[in-house]
Amino acid sequence: MDVAALDALPGDAFVAAAAPWFEGARRFLARLAADRPFGDAQRLFERAEAIALAMPEEEQLELIDAHPRLGAPPETVSAASFREQGYDRETTEAIAELERLNAEYEARFGFRFCVFVAGRPRPALVPVLRGALAADRDAEIRRALHDVVAIARDRFERASVAPPAEVAR
Repeated sequence: MDVAALDALPGDAFVAAAAPWFEGARRFLARLAADRPFGDAQRLFERAEAIALAMPEEEQLELIDAHPRLGAPPETVSAASFREQGYDRETTEAIAELERLNAEYEARFGFRFCVFVAGRPRPALVPVLRGALAADRDAEIRRALHDVVAIARDRFERASVAPPAEVAR
């Protein structure tokens, strides 16, 4: 679906169409729907990022936490996350380490670690998560929100060019 068609949808239909890009984060999606029209994808994702960064922290964390944990059991993630997290490339050691680091991250920051995986295999994400543990909380919230929007933009772009069979899991 192109952005002009999204702009023309009723609010609830826009939310339903955009939900897969943002893992269904309802309050964020309602804000995004209310900010239309966008006109083009560039503006859509610029506004998405600005809205995400300006929301109250409670809503920011809801948006971040809508995404599954790295290494989450495959049956618990969306089709898009399943594909993005590369479940066919996972290794036992990396999964165990990501599970441990996720728990440490969530205990330290109070929200899930969310990163734009971009096809990287699990072992490559272990040092990324380790490095995030050294950041301060506000910086991590901003970084995670930027990545949430990058994930959504990538999902939008893939859905815009992929045949329907490739979009579904």
